[in-house]
Amino acid sequence: MSGTSEGPRPAAGTPPHYAGPSVTERHPPWPPAGEPPAGAEGSEPHGYRAAFRAATLPMAVVDHEGLVVAANDALGGLLGFSAAALTTQSAADLLDLVADGRTWHAYREVLHRRRSRFRCTRRLKHPDGRSMWAEITVVPMPEPEAGRADGPGPGRVLLSVADISDRRELQKRLRHLQMHDPVTRLPNRTLFFERLSAVLETPPYQDDSAPGHGRIGLCYLDLDGFKAVNDTMGHRIGDRLLAAVAARLTDCAAQDGPHRPGSHLVARLGGDEFAILVEDSAGTQQLTDLARTVLAALQKPFDLGGQRLAVSASIGVVERTVAGTSATGLMQAADTTLYWAKADGKDRWTVFDPERNAHRMTRQTLSSNLRPAVERGEFTIEYQPLVGMADGVVRGVEALVRWNHPQFGLLSPNRFVAIAEEDGSIVQLGRWVLRSACRQARRWQLDHPAEPPLFISVNVAVRQVWDSDLVTDVAEILAETGLDPGLLQLELTESAVMGSAGRPLQALQSLSEMGVRIAIDDFGTGYSNLAYLSRLPVSVLKLDGSFVRGFRYDEGDRPSPADETIVEAMVELAHRLGLTVTAECVETAGQAERLRRIGCDTGQGWLYSRAVAPERIAELIGSGKLKV
Repeated sequence: MSGTSEGPRPAAGTPPHYAGPSVTERHPPWPPAGEPPAGAEGSEPHGYRAAFRAATLPMAVVDHEGLVVAANDALGGLLGFSAAALTTQSAADLLDLVADGRTWHAYREVLHRRRSRFRCTRRLKHPDGRSMWAEITVVPMPEPEAGRADGPGPGRVLLSVADISDRRELQKRLRHLQMHDPVTRLPNRTLFFERLSAVLETPPYQDDSAPGHGRIGLCYLDLDGFKAVNDTMGHRIGDRLLAAVAARLTDCAAQDGPHRPGSHLVARLGGDEFAILVEDSAGTQQLTDLARTVLAALQKPFDLGGQRLAVSASIGVVERTVAGTSATGLMQAADTTLYWAKADGKDRWTVFDPERNAHRMTRQTLSSNLRPAVERGEFTIEYQPLVGMADGVVRGVEALVRWNHPQFGLLSPNRFVAIAEEDGSIVQLGRWVLRSACRQARRWQLDHPAEPPLFISVNVAVRQVWDSDLVTDVAEILAETGLDPGLLQLELTESAVMGSAGRPLQALQSLSEMGVRIAIDDFGTGYSNLAYLSRLPVSVLKLDGSFVRGFRYDEGDRPSPADETIVEAMVELAHRLGLTVTAECVETAGQAERLRRIGCDTGQGWLYSRAVAPERIAELIGSGKLKV
């Protein structure tokens, strides 16, 4: 038998009930068993005695020690005894009120009048073997009036038993409807999380020799392209497909855990998302085998009333110990891993990778902090010299932004620029870099008027062209800093410039007409639309570093002619178009010599200098020797 009630569990070793006094010490039964009521049935005090006996609701009067003083025939019939036979028996034993400590304690509180009412639910058995759910209510009876001996007696309570089996059955059906998906008949999201929480909150069975001791696994999947099925074939076919998928998932789960029935819960979480919860997981291998089985099952065509459909799924697999795992953390990991499976090409399963997740979390942290970091002044700029290949004289410098992150330290552009381009903060950051670099170039010029001024090269993201008025920004910054437009060079990647039309092309033309130089960065790795190149207002091509790094020697110290031929062709083409060429990533004297011989105009790389603080550039200018 089982039930629910309130109150703390009694201390270990405490008997569930107390032995009562001898029969001679007890109060006489009320009403006396077998004694006919005196007077008219509707008169007091015997009218309510007759009502008590004739009531269809099972009832009993219980004394303060928990013994039955009187019971009606309905209670006797329920328990399979005569009403008189129940007298002096323990009501708690008859109705299983000692099954748990909280119920027993609450019941005793009412008996001792320290509580005004007690109610619990118990599963009882009829004498014929049928089970019933009963709601047991215990309330104190009023104390007898002074001088009257025909009342219920002092310290007594009225106990009643109501059959709530029909109500429980209705509640069971309603709960099933509430906890199950109407389309697939699978447990829904609510029941899934209820079961998941129960698993995580229940300490595992302490058997360290058992496989999978204290572990849990989850396959979280959704169908690839299910929306297209709904859109093209209608929701009726879509629902039939979901039901068919649910059936195959249930079969896969049953095949995976035949020795642990019920240990796998298959649920529909919403839309085309499903989950298979594996309790007492045996390890990641079990989960990946299950995911592989699911993919194979779903890849078989579905025949839905003449409609033959083929679908695939993406599955995120998470497996870990129960200890230290929360429902929120497990689902976040599963959702992240499902996203990875889709990003990796769909129709596959992917296992949660803590390192990959840490990188994602770092990326999210950087993304959320980018805009405030600009306002807090966490960015700095270092400058790398651009050197004439023929004479080694510094012609200009490229501004390279750095993020002095309070948590991750000094970050190079490849750690955050792509993130800034995605979330749009590159516009704010790029404007700050442009203003700071122009201001610094002008300061060098004013501090060293006798030396030839250095031009400043600043990278510009394509989003700055689209999402801001770059031409206006450049004009205002040049006017504000006093820098000559001819000393500013803007670098855009080849993929951003090639094919530019409309607003981007107009912006580039306006900047060129203003006197600003336009350079194509990483040239040779993008579209390489040479015909279009002649129509762009470009002044400089910057050869991608991969070409320069390819200037190596094969075995026997013989140079590789292919790389040199390619670079030589690009340099010659640029010169014929009236463009100058800058080689990036120059690291050795041998590379520099070959680039000079080919005809590259300027070079940049570690052979000459790494990116340095503005003070180091100032020292170089101040020495009067701009050669490096």
